[in-house]
Amino acid sequence: MDEQVRFARFWVDESRRTRRVLERIPEGATWVPDPKSRRAQAIAWQIVIEEGLILEALEKGVMHFTPVPMPETMAEILRKYDAQAATAEARLDLLPAARWSGEIAMGKRRTSASAMAWSFLFDLIHHRGQITTYLRAMGSKVPQVYGPSGDEP
Repeated sequence: MDEQVRFARFWVDESRRTRRVLERIPEGATWVPDPKSRRAQAIAWQIVIEEGLILEALEKGVMHFTPVPMPETMAEILRKYDAQAATAEARLDLLPAARWSGEIAMGKRRTSASAMAWSFLFDLIHHRGQITTYLRAMGSKVPQVYGPSGDEP
């Protein structure tokens, strides 16, 4: 299995895990562990935006970020996540090998497309982990991610 196929399979698996975490964020939850912290909904929206950025950058060879206002509800964020996830696997499978092995323009800087994709995916996993640490304090349960959790043995 080549690296591009490995990434696509890894992405799909991680996306399913992420969905299980995002759906546990209670609607209207405002709890944060510290005044400097962001709400879980804002972190969830960052995950949605970053996943879209990765896909678009791989397809176009350029990463361009245009701020997108965060939806008001978790239900809307989940709808956007689901819509994006529904096409992600096909988009990755259709990605020409030259795009994967090429470079991405990020402003005035150029970087390896594959390295950028892996780096951003690991960042998304990190943010998903942040959300899991919020869930119990918000009155929710932590789903299984890589194995049993205290709430889902």
